[in-house]
Amino acid sequence: MLKSLLVTALIWCFVGLGTALAADNQILAEVRFSGATSVERNAGVWVDGQYVGYLDELKGDKQILLLPGKHEIAVRQAGYKDFSDESVLEPGQVVMLKVRLMKDAALPMPKETAELKISVKPGRAAVFIDGRFLGHADEFNGMGRGLLVTPDTHRVRIALPGYQTFETEVTVRPNQKLKIETELVKGSITEAGPMISEK
Repeated sequence: MLKSLLVTALIWCFVGLGTALAADNQILAEVRFSGATSVERNAGVWVDGQYVGYLDELKGDKQILLLPGKHEIAVRQAGYKDFSDESVLEPGQVVMLKVRLMKDAALPMPKETAELKISVKPGRAAVFIDGRFLGHADEFNGMGRGLLVTPDTHRVRIALPGYQTFETEVTVRPNQKLKIETELVKGSITEAGPMISEK
């Protein structure tokens, strides 16, 4: 009886210690983001080459906690120049990155387009067309929302860490409207495939 009470007391001590450590984190560094417009708030965020989500969702239970050391952070949005930051993070440090994306004037606008609607669960998954990150799935689903692409054959990849990557190829004609629907299957982070966007 005394032995079981002692074991129970030790378990509660470890649980209490774990809760206290989580509340007063002195090892991991936290990266927070702020974006001035919806362009920044809906932009994709990469940490050390790995897609982690779109800027506006990376708070609360999706906050970015990193081991101390050097980290590369990139923020990308279709039609805009990449924002990048390379920081050395210290234990317990909280870093606020103010993201401002600038239009990429070098990208030509096509004369003819087709429209892709993308309905994916979870909607926070990253959408890549021909290897380029274009946004998260929720941006291209619903009334008045869609992804304009050139009439041609395109490789579509939808990926999110912790889920198996969905890939398909679509051929679209001028002024055609096409919808892609899928639900990503949960899996290991190793099954997600590379999340690096081509430049």
